[in-house]
Amino acid sequence: MSSDVIDIIISEAKSLHSKIVEWRRDFHMHPELKYEEFRTSEVVSEVLSSLGYDVFRLEPTGVVASLGSGSPVVGLRADMDALPIQEENDVPYKSRVPGKMHACGHDAHTAMLLGAAHIIKKLHDRNLIKGKTKLIFQPAEEGGLGARKVVESGAVNDVNAFFGIHVWASLPSGTIGIREGPLLASADAFQVIIKGRGGHAAQPNQAVDPIVIAADMINAYQKVVSREVNPLKPAVITVASIKAGTTFNVIPEEAEMLGTIRTFDEGVRDFIVSRLQELTEGIARSMRASARFQLVGDHIPPTANDEGLADFARELLKPIGRIVRPERTMGAEDFAFYTTKAPSLFILLGIRNEKKGIIYPHHHPKFDVDEDVLWMGAAIHAALAYGYTERYR
Repeated sequence: MSSDVIDIIISEAKSLHSKIVEWRRDFHMHPELKYEEFRTSEVVSEVLSSLGYDVFRLEPTGVVASLGSGSPVVGLRADMDALPIQEENDVPYKSRVPGKMHACGHDAHTAMLLGAAHIIKKLHDRNLIKGKTKLIFQPAEEGGLGARKVVESGAVNDVNAFFGIHVWASLPSGTIGIREGPLLASADAFQVIIKGRGGHAAQPNQAVDPIVIAADMINAYQKVVSREVNPLKPAVITVASIKAGTTFNVIPEEAEMLGTIRTFDEGVRDFIVSRLQELTEGIARSMRASARFQLVGDHIPPTANDEGLADFARELLKPIGRIVRPERTMGAEDFAFYTTKAPSLFILLGIRNEKKGIIYPHHHPKFDVDEDVLWMGAAIHAALAYGYTERYR
């Protein structure tokens, strides 16, 4: 691969920087929640059409744009949706929509991929990229499983490798995080309904208290992780909600718990689900109650990076920024659905800058992005599109 081409990509990305910042701020001021990204997708489609991409609209708000022909086919993904959070930043580009905010950086992702679109068009025009590049502007990453809908649409069936970037609040600004294997965890949500027998709080012997049973279940769930799962295979079980009772002197008839399971290993996940069901039913029965454990919502698999692509990207992206190997996180990302379709790589781009006060985590009302790194995201996308076709020509 030619270092001259990478130098061209870096130069083009830097020249586009102010435009990328402009796009990012525009998206930030006009946040749209999952499957509501109508304005964002319209802006994206107009830019891509003006550049000569073949633009395909996915209902209701997805955009997939193609350039070139033949193989290999490289897929570059950005997510577009915001969160139902009231922004607390005092900045000129503050959200103009009450109760909605880009608190996870998807505005930056969309802007960076639009910048890359300009660079990739020039590389195709100069015959420096062979094959086809597909740009995936995905809706509904935040709880809507937009990635799965993109995959199920068939619009990316021909993609040989997927790449994605996420701005990352825990990495120093400008660092590029690349890790092989599992990077983000799988995610499941569960519900437990416990049915006991109501009664007076002063006469618990005449009732079957579902709250006490819930407490025993929570303790037992944690022992699955500490005593039954291989300690070298991380797992998290969190009960995040308990709903029971309405007053101080009545033992309720029923209790509900909601929680989540996170792992990097699908076998561990299946084991935990099975054990939680057994414990739920067994503990309830032993306490003269009944209970039902069930998964609610959809399973998100782990986001696992292809080792070969990770090694390839570490070498390719050195001229763009410092490469680090980030810690794994038990958070989940629906980019995982692309990893089940073809070899994939999910890259983290550091945005933490204490001098600028950019220190808040994702999903915080004061989350912000160090805009000085936005050109890097565009350069990374374009370099991957070029480098992959060179590698597999």
